[in-house]
Amino acid sequence: MITSMIAAKGSAGEIVLALVLLFIGIALIVKGGDFFVDAASWIAEVSGLPPLLIGATIVSVATTLPELIVSIIATAGGSVDIAVGNAVGSVVANLGLIMAISLLFMPSKVNRKDYLFKSAVLVFSVINLLLIGFFGGMKDGNHILNVGLGILVLELFFLFLGENVYSALKLGKKPMANGLTEDSNGANTDMAPSEEVPATEAEETPVKKDKKTILINILKFIGGAGGIVGGAFLLVNNGEKLAKVAGVPEGIIAITLVAIGTSLPELVTTISAIVKKKSSISVGNIIGANILDMTLILPVCAMVSGGALIMPRQSVLLDLPFCLGLSLIAVVPMLITKRFRRWQGVALAVAYAAYITLRVLFT
Repeated sequence: MITSMIAAKGSAGEIVLALVLLFIGIALIVKGGDFFVDAASWIAEVSGLPPLLIGATIVSVATTLPELIVSIIATAGGSVDIAVGNAVGSVVANLGLIMAISLLFMPSKVNRKDYLFKSAVLVFSVINLLLIGFFGGMKDGNHILNVGLGILVLELFFLFLGENVYSALKLGKKPMANGLTEDSNGANTDMAPSEEVPATEAEETPVKKDKKTILINILKFIGGAGGIVGGAFLLVNNGEKLAKVAGVPEGIIAITLVAIGTSLPELVTTISAIVKKKSSISVGNIIGANILDMTLILPVCAMVSGGALIMPRQSVLLDLPFCLGLSLIAVVPMLITKRFRRWQGVALAVAYAAYITLRVLFT
């Protein structure tokens, strides 16, 4: 009796410590990512790259670093469920939770051509992974993403990045970005995220190059990178401990605490966009982040795993189909009606709740 009580107290203490360290890891990732993106942007601007090009490449990739590093560390440590669950779970959380919040509070009109390519890449990247999951190799009842198939997925990443670069350079040649219109509530209606600031205004803003600024940005770059890596270690290691001590499968920890934790930069961006009534910043950031999650993280993890990343059957049979369903709810009605509507936010939230419920019940 006494032994069991001591064991129980020990387990409770382990859970509390793991939770504290896990949330410290999340905080390090969020703040580290913030510092890293700021410093990377400053370094790129000092080097003379166009600001729009910086946003389309360096910043967009940098904001995906938390998910990427967490999944790489998890893969290298043998926690494949956390690696795959984090990548796919981040997309589900971005759409079903974060984009749902954005659309519930800030439905808006859109310019369809600004979203058409990115929406198509998002949907096709999920379909691509589904097809690979169903028709790729098998090992011990699980699906395999090998390096060859991973390169096929990675091609979509380079296609998306190339389109971003092309659009940024094309926009940068114009004396002024297309006019920004706002509805009666102040929400922008006909602009893509990259078009909200006049190109000339961004380019005319002087970049500070004094010694103090240089030192601050070097420290931000190093400290931000260290925060992301250190936070990722804490997140993965304590996510594993929580799974073992509490008897919760790693996959559940991955799609909830880890996935939502690494998606916090997108959540912060969304809340900021809602406050500033800039809907396309929020939605554009979410769509771009999801494409990077789907096309960059798993192929890199396949290389880290030694050539074959195990994709659990649950990911192929449940996670990716929900990813596809949420993606279709998010973008298809918008492409048809040229509006993001509040009912889409409700539908995304309901689908997300159903996904989490099914994941818990059948894991």
